[in-house]
Amino acid sequence: MTDAAELRARTRELLAAHPPAGTEPLDFLKARFDAGLAWVHYPVGLGGLGVPRSLQAVVDAELAAAGAPDNDPRRIGIGLGMAAPTVLKYGTEEQKRRFLRPLWVGEEVWCQLFSEPGAGSDLAALGTRAVRDGGDWVVDGQKVWTSSAHLARWAILIARTDPGLPKHQGISYFICDMTDPGVEVRPLRQITGEAEFNEVFLTGVRIPDAHRLGEIGEGWKVAQTTLMNERVSIGGMRIPREGGMIGPVARAWRDRPELRTHDLHQRLLTLWVEAEVARLTGERLRQQLVAGQPGPEGSGMKLAFARLNQEISGLEVELLGQDGLLYSDWTMRRPELVDFTGRDAGYRYLRSKGNSIEGGTSEVLLNIVAERVLGLPAEPRNDKDVAWKDLTR
Repeated sequence: MTDAAELRARTRELLAAHPPAGTEPLDFLKARFDAGLAWVHYPVGLGGLGVPRSLQAVVDAELAAAGAPDNDPRRIGIGLGMAAPTVLKYGTEEQKRRFLRPLWVGEEVWCQLFSEPGAGSDLAALGTRAVRDGGDWVVDGQKVWTSSAHLARWAILIARTDPGLPKHQGISYFICDMTDPGVEVRPLRQITGEAEFNEVFLTGVRIPDAHRLGEIGEGWKVAQTTLMNERVSIGGMRIPREGGMIGPVARAWRDRPELRTHDLHQRLLTLWVEAEVARLTGERLRQQLVAGQPGPEGSGMKLAFARLNQEISGLEVELLGQDGLLYSDWTMRRPELVDFTGRDAGYRYLRSKGNSIEGGTSEVLLNIVAERVLGLPAEPRNDKDVAWKDLTR
């Protein structure tokens, strides 16, 4: 059994063999993956050592102290937080070895082809079709709100493979090559002025059956692994005290005493405490993950993340007064990542409006928490046993 001392020794061996100051970042990351120090709880040969997830902090601390490069999780967050755990759980050995290493080192960016114009909150109503043609599946449809599609090499995709079954049953899960013919990515300009999101049109896209995850018709079950991990990765990110959105407003309060009022003080204190409670709850949630797969508690964390971001950014704009109304740049860009803390207050205020939509709307997450955490009765649903093709759309 590998313990903390052995992990420190392994990490120091990696640093000695590949000194960060003299090694290309990508080469260092590949060596780290091959040494099993990428995500230590993953199996041997897949970037890990099969040891408890909690020991990852030992490796991370040694590497941070040595100034080692990271894999820029903000740029490849969908791959790390959503695609990787799904491939690990449902992928074949060949799929795991093909996809996990370039995903983790950042050579290949991933995106998520789930939501559709008519299937957002009710994701199981999706209409993108995948029809079997020999050893391939031919996919036609449209996806929307796809982060990083303009950068992605691969996508996790759910599509309808049997319209004669109820909506949750006739779905299968695929890995789609975003460079294949028939994949068209169009920018969606947001309230921030940027096009961080995209809509994706799929026209006769051929996906080999070897790129299917899970059994045919079990895509909804596979997708639940993705969605639960997504909500944990959004709402349960590891941040220091006063990290995230509360940091800039706390700094503004300290640096500009002329802006202070009693009312703003009370509101800031309340939100600071709530942000700290959410941070500590996220730490506890990550500790629970050591024992198994993420559960519905991640939905509660994502709910808190969205509400807090919106309330904190609103307080910051109000605190800054007329300066809070400034917006630095409306240039149409297609960014590589979302940077909440490195931008101005106006950007944080506008961008946070999407937090209650992306990663599952707050309304849907409230239902999940009510039913799966609190054990309240489920909402009546009249379409669960009706074939998808017979649903009113």
